[in-house]
Amino acid sequence: MKLGAVIITMGNRPDDLRALLDSVAKQQGDPVEVVVVGNGAPVTGVPDGVRTVDLPENLGIPGGRNVGIEAFGPAGGDVDVLLFLDDDGLLPNTDTAELVRRAFAEDPGLGIVSFRIADPETGLTQRRHVPRLRASDPMRSSRVTTFLGGANAVRTKVLAQVGALPDEFFYAHEETDLAWRALDAGWMIDYRSDMVLFHPTMPPSRHAVYHRMVARNRVWLARRNLPVPLVPVYLGVWIVLTLLRRPTVVALKAWFAGFREGWTTPCGPRRPMKWRTVWRLTRLGRPPVV
Repeated sequence: MKLGAVIITMGNRPDDLRALLDSVAKQQGDPVEVVVVGNGAPVTGVPDGVRTVDLPENLGIPGGRNVGIEAFGPAGGDVDVLLFLDDDGLLPNTDTAELVRRAFAEDPGLGIVSFRIADPETGLTQRRHVPRLRASDPMRSSRVTTFLGGANAVRTKVLAQVGALPDEFFYAHEETDLAWRALDAGWMIDYRSDMVLFHPTMPPSRHAVYHRMVARNRVWLARRNLPVPLVPVYLGVWIVLTLLRRPTVVALKAWFAGFREGWTTPCGPRRPMKWRTVWRLTRLGRPPVV
């Protein structure tokens, strides 16, 4: 089973990027072919054998990753599985690639694997990095309904069947959009605690566009993927959850501006999931209303 890896970078973490590339090169088994996409910045200082693509502008996280996918042929079809890794991450174990190969080889219905993200200093995994509602035990592997964007592996047959990440999202919720489409097509998603990516602990709100993008893209996610009766339920639940978290006035204004933007701007093609997929997500522990 042939593996490739897509890493996007903005050129501002060259030391971290080199450490990540070294950790990929140390993986057991056949070498993992790597493509680094410079998202609005040239890629420099990478080892021999690592392919690079320089983009003249920042296309956002999904846009940059989609360029990396196509570097492996249409829908990434030159390889069987693609790893997507954050440029400030690190694979601490040398058997991760072999674990990925084994997982996909043993389960033909497995479409996506979400890795466990751990802080390199403490080894701890934040609850938000466990892609399920019952997140108290990050060491428990399970079937899930979404995955983590910068620490995952995707079977390229999934991308060929359901399409790539939504370019227009730019940042936030693009993984869930792909996950819902994959689940609707019959694929499964696993969270694997034994596949680890080290990544420094930091709040997602460090990104200036965080509150706006999170709100806008959640509306787009619902408009694109949910049956009509579930759209107001899903978004209503998330309004309540956002208010319960008591964000600052500035953050709340940005959130509601993004929420309005989600309704007033094009969201891309609408392909509502089947009701049997709604039931499937519910049985997996996360109905598409939260």
